[in-house]
Amino acid sequence: MALNNNAQYTYQATRISTATKEQLLLITYDIGIKACHAAENAMVSKNGATPDFALANREILRTQDVIRELMVTLNRDKAGEMGKNLMSLYEYMHQLLVDANIKKEPENVIIVREMLEELKATWSEALVKLLQEYQAAHPEDKEFQNAISELKGEKGETQVQKNETASAAKTQDRVLKSVPVNNVKNVRAGSFTLAG
Repeated sequence: MALNNNAQYTYQATRISTATKEQLLLITYDIGIKACHAAENAMVSKNGATPDFALANREILRTQDVIRELMVTLNRDKAGEMGKNLMSLYEYMHQLLVDANIKKEPENVIIVREMLEELKATWSEALVKLLQEYQAAHPEDKEFQNAISELKGEKGETQVQKNETASAAKTQDRVLKSVPVNNVKNVRAGSFTLAG
């Protein structure tokens, strides 16, 4: 078991150390989503067991750390109106988590998780489009072909991950529709100024 944990840690460390800033944004969303899941599960009593509010607290605090990191790395000067909208959204999410921790109820954590899933799906789609545009211009670059495959989940994606991706994809249009059209165009054209 310890060997498996070490291998997983090594994989995650390598993944993070070799990631682009866009991929780091997606990894950050993943961490927040997983922490929300853990907090939700800890707050719900299953099979007669009492909720584990200490675990829920730790995972909510971890999610708050993720939200703070997203706020700190948001480049508001370059992001314009979209950056202001994202900052407001992050502040709202942070407050929902504070309330969830105080009330010991999972509803707000679920809302934050769904928002993080929507944001991740939106940025993931934009990054895939950027990579596809590059690949079309540079068909000889196999590294980028592999990156596209990985982002699309064509390698080793579990059914749970596929279900989560599908669920997030259904709602990503709502996020895109809430952003001014000129900013969406910039995101799709490749100005990833929001991650730093």
